Amino acid sequence: MTFHWFLPTSGDGDQVGAATVTAGAARHDRAATVAYLAEVGRAAEANGFTAVLTPVGAGCPDPWIVCAAVAQHTERLGMLVAVRAGFALPTLIAQQAAAFQAVTGGRLSLNIVTGGDPAEQRAYGDFLGHDDRYARTGEFIEVLRRAWAGRPFDYSGAHYTVEGGGLASPLVPVPAVYFGGASPAAETVAARQADTYLMWGEPPAAIAARVARIRTLAAEHGRTLRTGLRLHVIARPTSGQAWAEADRLMAGMSPERIAAAQTRFRRMDSVGQARMAALNAGRTDGLTVAPNLWAGVGLVREGAGTALVGSYAEVAARIDEYAALGVDEFILSGWPHREEAERVGAEVLPRVAAHPVAAAARRSPVAGVPTR
Repeated sequence: MTFHWFLPTSGDGDQVGAATVTAGAARHDRAATVAYLAEVGRAAEANGFTAVLTPVGAGCPDPWIVCAAVAQHTERLGMLVAVRAGFALPTLIAQQAAAFQAVTGGRLSLNIVTGGDPAEQRAYGDFLGHDDRYARTGEFIEVLRRAWAGRPFDYSGAHYTVEGGGLASPLVPVPAVYFGGASPAAETVAARQADTYLMWGEPPAAIAARVARIRTLAAEHGRTLRTGLRLHVIARPTSGQAWAEADRLMAGMSPERIAAAQTRFRRMDSVGQARMAALNAGRTDGLTVAPNLWAGVGLVREGAGTALVGSYAEVAARIDEYAALGVDEFILSGWPHREEAERVGAEVLPRVAAHPVAAAARRSPVAGVPTR
């Protein structure tokens, strides 16, 4: 079991914010300065999180630069840097990864993002269709891995051609490759190339089916991979307090914000985004789609659109449920991210049965560490 947190590089506050500054984004009360993001990073590091995930897109700063800066203010926290495949050559990304490993002491992982908004893709100058983008992503990761091997290589594909490429020496440690996508084209890439396959939070039955499917596909290629789940968390001492907080967040979503965000989501060709939209259907009621799983976030936030809502024990139990279905890693978040990293790390993670802290506490209880 591995837990990660989220780095709000577009700004932070006490309302549901978009991952990037787009239609439907909340007003940010805290600017995403290096000083503030470093506070979030240190809170995550001190409270049991392994790494922080960054977003990538037109509405947020370059993840490489931001993460390189934040890494200088933390000691061991991993940086799960998002990279948009196709916007830079994989041979260049290989060099950037090597430099990042050198300046951070080997703390890099990569979240390879294909992109799901055709309008945003075109604004960057990318006019490939959905499945072609994923085919390019598959080649991107293959070339990237071959470059990291530190041996000269040639490559000829539909999207990339390389002659005598490769780093001068093998990259150590090799960054773990995270990758998500819900379409058949995305699953094919994940099965062949990913180290960890990421999913957005859906009801347990849907996640169980996806975990089983991706592991079967990976096995067909002679591979095994880890799976990860991206979720927001609204956890409080009691269930009533948690749902009151969810109601407060909902009250901050104006009809105008919801309408603007929903219009943008409808133009996307992302299957994962469509699955998130189907959970809320643009409604402001009936948003509890499974025990303690609330789809209200997805009314205004692209990407991960669900939150676990409940008491500390209830949220921990839901995480245990997903873990029992085969989820190995969790990327969590909450608003504001600094305080919620502290809350979730102190109150939820020690209650998760599969978490090493909880397991150790049950073997030998320590004062201040809750046992279950």
